[in-house]
Amino acid sequence: MDNSGKEKEAMTLMTEAEKKVKSSQSFFGSLFGGSSKLEEACDMYARAANMFKMAKNWSAAGNAFSQAALLHLQMQSKHDAATNFIDAGNAFKKADPQEAINCLNRAIEIYTDMGRFTIAAKHHVTIAEVYETDLVDIDKAIAHYEQAADYYKGEESTSSANKCLLKVATYAAQLEQYPKAIEIYEQVGTNAMDSTLLKYSAKDYFFKAALCHFCVDMLNAKLALQKYEDMFPAFSDSRECKLLKKLLDACEEQNADAYTDAVKEYDTISRLDQWLTTMLLRIKKTIEEDMSNLC
Repeated sequence: MDNSGKEKEAMTLMTEAEKKVKSSQSFFGSLFGGSSKLEEACDMYARAANMFKMAKNWSAAGNAFSQAALLHLQMQSKHDAATNFIDAGNAFKKADPQEAINCLNRAIEIYTDMGRFTIAAKHHVTIAEVYETDLVDIDKAIAHYEQAADYYKGEESTSSANKCLLKVATYAAQLEQYPKAIEIYEQVGTNAMDSTLLKYSAKDYFFKAALCHFCVDMLNAKLALQKYEDMFPAFSDSRECKLLKKLLDACEEQNADAYTDAVKEYDTISRLDQWLTTMLLRIKKTIEEDMSNLC
């Protein structure tokens, strides 16, 4: 479908909107309905933005939504301004991820100023996802997930806060920031343990925390495993706990083959994801290094 007509129409609307803004700023314009002209200009920018979207000109759509947002701010319509900054961010995500983040940050500033922390948290998550997938800046993604978790906690949205924290823990462990990852996994695991609905997932969090301990050293892992079994007796019967004990035995015996066999046996029933595979390979590498040091 040819959308060039839509794009031309959008550009005409942009020009008309700019004229409205200029006339509202003139002396006579401000005397005779300056604010209504700004409202009309806002409407024109939004209509132009939607036409640019139909034409898949995402940068132009983002720019038009941004213009509408700035006019709403000028008219003290904070909520409408934030909505338009979000629309701009969503359009820019398809063309200019950094500009998308700038627009989303503007919206977050408005929402936090209005005390709308749950919505602000949601958009911090969106920014974190842009850093994860488009800009591949994991440190910045972590910072935005942490900020989102903080806002969710303040609004008593524990489940949403935990989702963000678990993302932080996943990345922290990958970046070898083990104490940070352990603290989160233990905290989320302890909360899950006390909930009837979430109790089953507690074993996964204690398993991940123990693997992080294991990456630090074997004694750490042994003490942590004992602690988790004491805290959560159901953990002792889990396949995850049994695997950890086999891995500890293999490490003590410096037996890389026994370690590999234990991991393979676990993988036949519970498929290992990328994160678990990475952690288990790191631990295996330490066993192999210990063995070569002895030779």
